[in-house]
Amino acid sequence: MPDLPESLASNPVLGEWVRIGSDGVVEVRSGKVELGQGVLTALAQIAAEELDVDVARVRMIAAATDRSPDEGFTAGSRSIQQSGAALRQVCAEARAIYLDAAAAKLSVAPEELDVVDGEFGGPHGLATSYWELADDSLLDRAATGEATPKPEADYAVVGTDVARLDLPDKLTGRPRYLHDLVLDGQLYGRVVRPRSRGAHLRGLDTAPTLALPGVVTVVRDGEFLGVIAEREEVAVRAAERLRGDATWDRRPTLPDEDDLPGFLLSAAAETSELASKGTGAVGGSTRSHSARYHRPYLAHASIGPSAAVALAHPDGRLEIWSHSQGVHVLRRELAAALGLPVDSVVARHVEGAGCYGHNGADDAAMDAAVLARAVPGRPVHLVWSRGDELAWAPFGPAAVVEVAADCGDDGAVVDWRHEIWSGSYMGRPGTTPTSAFLAASERAGGEPIRAGGEPPVEWGGGTGRNAVPGYDFPSYRVINHLLTEMPLRTSALRSLGAFINVFAAESFMDELAVAAGRDPVEFRLAHLSDQRGRAVLRAAAERAGWGKRARAESVGHGIGYARYKNSAAYCAVIAEIEAVDGVRVRRLVIAVDAGLVINPDGAANQIEGGAVQATSWTVKERVRFDDFNVTSETWETYPILRFSEVPTVDVEFLAGQGNPPLGIGECAQGPTAAAIANAVYDALGVRVRSLPLTPEQLIAAMD
Repeated sequence: MPDLPESLASNPVLGEWVRIGSDGVVEVRSGKVELGQGVLTALAQIAAEELDVDVARVRMIAAATDRSPDEGFTAGSRSIQQSGAALRQVCAEARAIYLDAAAAKLSVAPEELDVVDGEFGGPHGLATSYWELADDSLLDRAATGEATPKPEADYAVVGTDVARLDLPDKLTGRPRYLHDLVLDGQLYGRVVRPRSRGAHLRGLDTAPTLALPGVVTVVRDGEFLGVIAEREEVAVRAAERLRGDATWDRRPTLPDEDDLPGFLLSAAAETSELASKGTGAVGGSTRSHSARYHRPYLAHASIGPSAAVALAHPDGRLEIWSHSQGVHVLRRELAAALGLPVDSVVARHVEGAGCYGHNGADDAAMDAAVLARAVPGRPVHLVWSRGDELAWAPFGPAAVVEVAADCGDDGAVVDWRHEIWSGSYMGRPGTTPTSAFLAASERAGGEPIRAGGEPPVEWGGGTGRNAVPGYDFPSYRVINHLLTEMPLRTSALRSLGAFINVFAAESFMDELAVAAGRDPVEFRLAHLSDQRGRAVLRAAAERAGWGKRARAESVGHGIGYARYKNSAAYCAVIAEIEAVDGVRVRRLVIAVDAGLVINPDGAANQIEGGAVQATSWTVKERVRFDDFNVTSETWETYPILRFSEVPTVDVEFLAGQGNPPLGIGECAQGPTAAAIANAVYDALGVRVRSLPLTPEQLIAAMD
């Protein structure tokens, strides 16, 4: 039996993925979820292509634990590689099964039939269709892997700019988001978070809150504190009242924000070698160089705060509506945290605030579940406040990266060392040694949430993602110092460690090129034999007019390159910046080789969005805190890039025919940051190694 794609091997029944109805509709179920990235549109294209139906007939069914395959998390730019590969095989087999059924009905050989938009046409006008033959039992069987998917040369839907399926509702304001969900008998909940990290609830007067008209109840469970009301505005007012009537014992638990690198370098850590090559021995004349780079904690900063709806039935069953990136994992972890049988919990995905990584969605689901159990039979709708979203959702870890190299007389690298100090990115439910839910920690009296470890490099890594050089260095060594305890909760954020690792490595490559008196693009090409990598570097340089760029005061150009995870899409970015009062990114030119691209417009949107987000991280974003708590809990204290500051983004995809699809959603993050920092050096002659590139950081670097 041929090998099946990973997701299909784990969920082998064809009917779990696809259902053909007599109404002319093809229902497609994926375990991956829509986060605003357009993935369901691309998956619909794959299904339509293999089934030979118009994509308008395909209805993508939102993931739910009672009707969708379990594909883990929607993360790591793997949706097309995992779910897309599975659906391609599933739909090829479904087509073959229905083709045999049509041939049997029409008494012809299968090869005598053509399939056009679900209609089977044969000799002498013989015809039938998927819809006439629709029978769920036909697909109630395990995949065999024996059907051959359509060759790329025959594609008519894949590779075209099919319009996003989710946008019409969003553009016309139809209720679609979790925040809009209203169920019969719905109540509204809010949670009151502790006054600081490590605070303990010393006293609570609930009487004033319970006296407010419309308040249903107050829920206290350990350090967890929440309210339930008949109306949303009442719940908001009640939470503020309850917050004012709670007293907390506080203690300082956070490090000095202004010496965060010092804390990271001195904190307890588990040290391991992630990769090495060669002996490190250097012969002949060499020059040694080293530099240290730093990034602060980063917030997800979703425009919409996290939300959830929970319904606890009197018989003990629990239903959850969430914008989690992994509803099957959420179901299992909620059951464990609440002491429920797994089969008594159903989790359904409803679109919420777009997010790339582990934001507050899962925490909000747990919050709603705890509140809902206090009012069995009535659903509870819960939305986090903006302050809670910015201060209490998991953060992307702060990190320090030190890079060193020995170079020959011509500047060529002969030995490379890459060393990381960072907290873990493994903080999602199901990846941690203790429950990953904020409410579970509070119910346990403030027990810290302990992050997981470091995924293997061959899986893409976490803190070590893209730390292994993609260049042809004769010798290298990569060391990881994984902090065993972080003062702030950390978890997955778009591109994981690749952002800081590529920023550091590509900034350092620029420093080496300058030291050698060589052009930064030429210097990279001299160390790179991968032809696809060389092609994106050349394409970006040509499109940006690298060799013809003119010098102008306070204007600079820089380049960054990486192959994401050393196994996914190739990406080269050239940034044009202006540095006067601060760093303004004027233009980003991006060349990408992602193999076969399912929807070019959607893919370009992903690259553009990633580059704009990386720009915001690079020039603006930084979580601020004092001794007790996070203080950057508003858009004023945690600024993000404004629409007026968004650079022009020019994306070019290199032809990917004959190559499988590669993950693209996160490939631009690190190269964009490095390109901007290198452009700042080009403009000002100042190397800023600490993010974000604010005026204060530029002045500090000049000093």
